[in-house]
Amino acid sequence: MSDFDKTDRKILNILQADGRIANVEMAERIGLSPTSIGERLKRLQRDGFIEGYGARLNPHKLGLGLLVFVEVLLDKTTPDVFARFASAVKLAPEVLECHMVAGGFDYLVKARVADMTAYRRFLGDILLALPGVKETRTYAVMEEVKRDAPLPV
Repeated sequence: MSDFDKTDRKILNILQADGRIANVEMAERIGLSPTSIGERLKRLQRDGFIEGYGARLNPHKLGLGLLVFVEVLLDKTTPDVFARFASAVKLAPEVLECHMVAGGFDYLVKARVADMTAYRRFLGDILLALPGVKETRTYAVMEEVKRDAPLPV
């Protein structure tokens, strides 16, 4: 991180707001040459600060209007059960995020489906069938107040 400076922070903030910005435009906004911006971008990618590029899609336009968070409690907390669950949950396309957490349950799953009927199918056919799942608690999102926020760099 010794090479990471204020200019790199500006670059990352700009990219989070507009990942399609041209190097020339970014160079003008920051006050560097396009070549210098290009070199910094390559370094930020190589060093893992930039993990990739993509588009933010509207889930409602795609028929994925229901967002749920699911607490998952496993039947055992052994390394092999954790590993089997983690491997299997990565294969479920409905799962947007899955985090091992400390507290009263083992994992917090964020998933997106069409509606409650689709969620019930997902719960019964996918989630409860994952290795080691003992119990779940679901929280359906009524309103997304803040979504896809940039990281504070």
